[in-house]
Amino acid sequence: MKSIRILLCDDQALFRDGLRMLLSLQPDFEIVGEAEDGDAAIQAAVRLKPDILLMDLRMPGMSGIEATRRVRSSCEQTRVIVLTTFREDEEIFESLRAGACGYLLKDIPADQLADAIRTANQGGTYLEPGVASRVIKEFSRLSGQPAQRSLLDSYQFSTRELDVLRQVSRGRTNKEISTALHISEGTVKNHLTSVFSRLGVQDRTQAALKARELGVT
Repeated sequence: MKSIRILLCDDQALFRDGLRMLLSLQPDFEIVGEAEDGDAAIQAAVRLKPDILLMDLRMPGMSGIEATRRVRSSCEQTRVIVLTTFREDEEIFESLRAGACGYLLKDIPADQLADAIRTANQGGTYLEPGVASRVIKEFSRLSGQPAQRSLLDSYQFSTRELDVLRQVSRGRTNKEISTALHISEGTVKNHLTSVFSRLGVQDRTQAALKARELGVT
């Protein structure tokens, strides 16, 4: 039986140790390497050509999302599964856009993690149930807004930026947006800066008017 060759990427050595020991119990798994950040993961993927890369998202330096994008670009045979503690919509959708074939939370039971790895290795996609429901909901929402999709897509907003713009179009303050989206006011401000730049506007009033032109309400 051919082993599934796995590369681990996480900035916490203790977590990598535990994950390696856990996965080594599976007779068809082989841990071929470890990386402590995104840059190291890319280098290891190119060198080792693993079947599966288990990728953390928030690490020093390059994010797991960008590392996923680069690994998928340079190592087409390597399937990337995100393994993280974060379940924010933006990170879920950006990870999938970057080429991840799975999105799992670190508290996933060992047998489900093993199933996810085998599914990914066979060319499938594996999403943690709570994540899967969000993806389905988002696809349903987007499919119901076809009229302005092409123009709106040209701005390349992230999912969270689009959520913030939608709140701005409704006249919400930063504090109200923070509460509605369950993110900090600082994060709201960061998203607004990006949204203003993409739209080519200077303030939230202009952004709200532009949002309505694009059908974002």
